[in-house]
Amino acid sequence: MKKRKGAEPPPPEEGQGDLFGTSLLPPLRPASPGTKAAGSKPAAPALPPKAEPVAPPPLAPAPIPVPRAERTVLSVGELTRQLKQTVESRFPRVLVRGEVSSFRGANARGHWYFTLKDADASIDAKVWASMASRIRFALRDGMEVLAEGSVDLYEPQGRYSLIVSRLEPVGEGAMALAFEQLKQRLAAEGLIGDRRVRPPRPVPFLPRRIGVVTSRTGAALQDFLRVLHSRNPRLGVLLADARVQGEGAEEDVARAIERLGRTDVDVIVVTRGGGSVEDLWTFNEERVARAIFASPVPVVSAIGHEIDFTIADFVADLRSPTPSAAAERLSPVLADLELTLATQSGRLRRAFERRVLELRERQGQLAARLTDPRRAVNQQRLHLSEQVEAMMRVLRPQAREHRERLRALQERLQRARPQTRLGEQRSHLLKLAMRLSEAARAGVTRRRGGLADARLGLERVTPTARVAEERARVAKARARLLELQRGALASAQTHFGRLGGRLDALSPLKVMSRGYAVTFRQRDGVVVRSMGDVVVGDVLGIKLAAHGAQTLGGCEEIEATVTGLKGPVDC
Repeated sequence: MKKRKGAEPPPPEEGQGDLFGTSLLPPLRPASPGTKAAGSKPAAPALPPKAEPVAPPPLAPAPIPVPRAERTVLSVGELTRQLKQTVESRFPRVLVRGEVSSFRGANARGHWYFTLKDADASIDAKVWASMASRIRFALRDGMEVLAEGSVDLYEPQGRYSLIVSRLEPVGEGAMALAFEQLKQRLAAEGLIGDRRVRPPRPVPFLPRRIGVVTSRTGAALQDFLRVLHSRNPRLGVLLADARVQGEGAEEDVARAIERLGRTDVDVIVVTRGGGSVEDLWTFNEERVARAIFASPVPVVSAIGHEIDFTIADFVADLRSPTPSAAAERLSPVLADLELTLATQSGRLRRAFERRVLELRERQGQLAARLTDPRRAVNQQRLHLSEQVEAMMRVLRPQAREHRERLRALQERLQRARPQTRLGEQRSHLLKLAMRLSEAARAGVTRRRGGLADARLGLERVTPTARVAEERARVAKARARLLELQRGALASAQTHFGRLGGRLDALSPLKVMSRGYAVTFRQRDGVVVRSMGDVVVGDVLGIKLAAHGAQTLGGCEEIEATVTGLKGPVDC
């Protein structure tokens, strides 16, 4: 045994040097012929061919076999540094597939630490905060992933780990997984789905002003404006220029929606042209979805083509398959509107004319019931004419008789030439004519007085005073009706205020504002009601109703990690 141990050749030392490559250790110095190696015989033969060291890469010269060499002793730090240089230079980029284990979420600085394992081995993995912020899906234990990165060796502890620069799930794309996870989280909060907090708002039929969120240089804006103004060139458009693709585009889109929400637009259109899933990913970001939900006016989503669906489509009040379809929905054809307006105007005019005819017929019926004063005047005129005619019938015979007597006297005068008697008769005739004239004038005056009395009586029975009295009664009834309406409105407002106070007192947010909170698990959004609902390491979300929050989505949220569980105690 001693002989075999003392005669052991030095291949272990040469093998140790080959582990790090010929460039890392100095070449071995050949021993002088007269020098004895410790524990070896002078006649020790050279290494046999079968014990020759493994040849280095073709580019390096083959080592010269030596009979024996000095032992190289390395410190722990030197060995670790050489291992670090070898491993890191040998594995600058690797793809590793494994199962995630021991993942506890981001630490205080935002870094991720977990273990990748399979059936044979495990390796520590690290994701720095700058990289973790770009991973779009939620990592969890048990998930099989494909990690790309470099191997790093930590010298103080001599432990190697994988520095991950890219991470994606196996079996499903990272974007598809992130899309489904965000969709489920928003549905749990009531932003989308059948249980959304606020139902979709109706889009106005003819908006006065339309807000558009898109890129100023994009083709989607040109298509939207072309279709919009071809159908109705009078519609106003307010553009909020925003990047719709690339780093930071989601912040631009969200800020543009918020700015338009503070203007006088009636509806907001969020649009862009078609593209790949990566090109449209800006509209799958949570920041954009919450900005759309918080908009005070209805939002129309017109992103990509008809087959493209984004988170913004589910949150928006109306989804349009293309920008052109959104323009058609918001802009009724101006010619059709003018034709409809003309038709309605004609119908209104005909209805007005029918109403005027009805009122005129009603006026005629009322006028028939009212005695016309002109008719009474005509009757009096007719009566006066009859009296005059009767008087003339009485006067005509007398005049005819006088004319006959005058003729006879004239004949007698002519026969006897009685000029003196003729003068007397002429004077008597003039007196009679004057008396007749005075009598006629007195009769006419008497008839006119009767007619004036009849006219005064007619004016006393006119309906003008009764109409004024009825108008006063209607005004008094209207004032009473208005007073009753104001009283009923005041009573309804008081009752509504009492109901609002009772509803506010029963609101869970009112209870939370007195210091209570709602706790739920971050991984699935389930509300924690007992200690059995959580385990150590779970990430919890605590919602607080501060600053007068009106909805659960507007509450403040605190994230906490469960570090321990205690048994039930008296509260």
